[in-house]
Amino acid sequence: MTMTGAGTTRQPLTVVTGGSRGIGAAVCARLAADGHDLVVGYRSDRAAAESVAERVRAAGRRALAVAVDTADAASVDALFDEAATLGPVTGLVNNAGTSGPVGRLADADPAGISRALDVNLLGYLLCARRAVRDLSASGGGALVNISSAAATLGSPGEYVHYAAAKAGVDTLTVGLAKEVADEGIRVNCVAPGVIWTGFHADPERPAKQGPGIPLGRAGQPEEIAGAVSWLLSPDASYTTGAVLRVAGGR
Repeated sequence: MTMTGAGTTRQPLTVVTGGSRGIGAAVCARLAADGHDLVVGYRSDRAAAESVAERVRAAGRRALAVAVDTADAASVDALFDEAATLGPVTGLVNNAGTSGPVGRLADADPAGISRALDVNLLGYLLCARRAVRDLSASGGGALVNISSAAATLGSPGEYVHYAAAKAGVDTLTVGLAKEVADEGIRVNCVAPGVIWTGFHADPERPAKQGPGIPLGRAGQPEEIAGAVSWLLSPDASYTTGAVLRVAGGR
């Protein structure tokens, strides 16, 4: 159970955007195992989202799969309104993301850059905005933003625009944590390195990057999920404004 507010205990109900695959799906599975009810936000693959929701239910927790465009404020509001049918939301994992164009910035398509910024930064802002409103009204809670080690590495030759958006996510985490601390809301961030998911344009990228990582390998989604679960838990009750790097030493 999650301890929030002035010693009150509530059933954890967490919204996970981009929950149908990769890191998001692993986060949903871990949170279900740790006692959370889940709202699985997804963009277009309903079958994948429903599969994740079924795994959550199989773990004995409640789950909804809800379509959302996180870069659209009305769609975000609809997501949280649907989540509220299960009870008061206690947490948000801001995870929906896209790499956008891959390659040199000078060669990148402007529309692709714009969409990547909308999803990777504007979407986080809009979801955090609504989550803070709901959590403040119901006694507090916790947000975890999924950033990237790219925020400090820059990702030259791959996706500088993505790295720039993730640097914005880090700053969002620090600023918002200070802004809402007195409302009983904690805001933290997990910054993964190279992880074995379907995110990569080149499916072999994690294997190729492995030798250059101090721990000698790319990470697994479950290793990110563990960090997210801790930040949402009472064990992290004195942690806010943190950017936790889970990147194998990079």
